[in-house]
Amino acid sequence: MQAKKNLAISLITLGMLVIGFFSVVIIKTYDQNNKDSLRQEANLPGLLQLEMENEQLVTENNNLYKELTKLQAGVSAAVLASQQLEDVSIKSGLVALSGPGIRITLDDSKQDRSAEYGNYVIHEEYLRTLVNILWNGGAEAIAINNQRVTSHTEIFCSGAYIQINGTRQMPPYNIVAIGNQDNLKSALQFYFWDKLGEYQERYGITRNLEVPQEPLTVPAAKKFTYKYTQPLKEG
Repeated sequence: MQAKKNLAISLITLGMLVIGFFSVVIIKTYDQNNKDSLRQEANLPGLLQLEMENEQLVTENNNLYKELTKLQAGVSAAVLASQQLEDVSIKSGLVALSGPGIRITLDDSKQDRSAEYGNYVIHEEYLRTLVNILWNGGAEAIAINNQRVTSHTEIFCSGAYIQINGTRQMPPYNIVAIGNQDNLKSALQFYFWDKLGEYQERYGITRNLEVPQEPLTVPAAKKFTYKYTQPLKEG
């Protein structure tokens, strides 16, 4: 009987110890939760401030990206405009060029001249015809006595000289054409080149063709100035 009584007391004591232990754990847990809650409440203003700063940084980053996009678009447009301007300048003859090509030399005869005086000299139509033949042969640039031939170039006789680009040119006339050499030579296989050969044999004029290995150069043309024309306004 006494043993059962002691066992009961031991169980009651153990139970009270267990209850006390769990009570302590619960109290500590509750206290820790309270501390965590208080700590979160204390940190809440800082978190809100950090979130606001992050939003501001995102906004600034988006603005910078937009500005960068505009800048890149402007640079691309400027590069494209520069490339287009360079292309137009080359096609207009405003840029000096060099490359493979041929050289033709025409000169008046040194022989004594008979009644057929006109056959002993180089005429402006000889130059114009050769220029057209060379264009048809694929010439990319042509110059006569260092005068660049463009769409504004005039070639006409004015007494004892031939006027080219407003300048007075005297023989010999050196025609330089840049392009595929084989195509340019083939283009000359035309009756007019043979006709000049006949004049060379009969009257002594100079008709000479050179196909140099080194690159040839044609100078840039002077910029043409429009004095009387202006762009037509729409409407």
